Amino acid sequence: MTNALFCVILIITGLSIQFSNPSTIVKFNMAVTFHNIAGMLLLLSYLVFFFGNLFTKNGGHYVIPLKNTFDRLKKQLYFYTIGIFKNEQAPFPANEEEKFNPLQQLTYVVLMYILVPFVIISGLGLLYPEITVNSVFGFSGLDLTDFVHIIAGFGISLIMCVHIYFCTIGKNPTSNFKSMINGYHDSH
Repeated sequence: MTNALFCVILIITGLSIQFSNPSTIVKFNMAVTFHNIAGMLLLLSYLVFFFGNLFTKNGGHYVIPLKNTFDRLKKQLYFYTIGIFKNEQAPFPANEEEKFNPLQQLTYVVLMYILVPFVIISGLGLLYPEITVNSVFGFSGLDLTDFVHIIAGFGISLIMCVHIYFCTIGKNPTSNFKSMINGYHDSH
């Protein structure tokens, strides 16, 4: 829940920074301050997540089995696009051993081990421009860092919107929000 709050703050302030004008939701200077604070707090939270997964069994939920991965993804995608609307049973229900279905697992791996590190590293590069390379293939290193930060942030925002949508397609429109908050799906 804390990460979601930080992400919402980062999205709102990031948009306010990107599209700064007098009618922006959050004024530029305040947006920069809140964005930097929320970014640093999210960095600390991410480090707890990363090292927690490295040293506990929870990290196993983020290891994608290579055997039958494509078939498992195809089954889950079918369920999300067609089966769920026919009231079919989920092909990979959540349980103690399998916290995520194959599509969730792939999404969370991309999110937590690709997009979030990119947004953190590029954010640090923007916060401390002296650590950013000056030029990459003739392009400004700072401009490329900004571009990576915006694209990774957009990817995280998109995943968050899809995540919230999927929370509304449970037994009732609010039944899956508890699992979004605590990280565990109650199948009862």
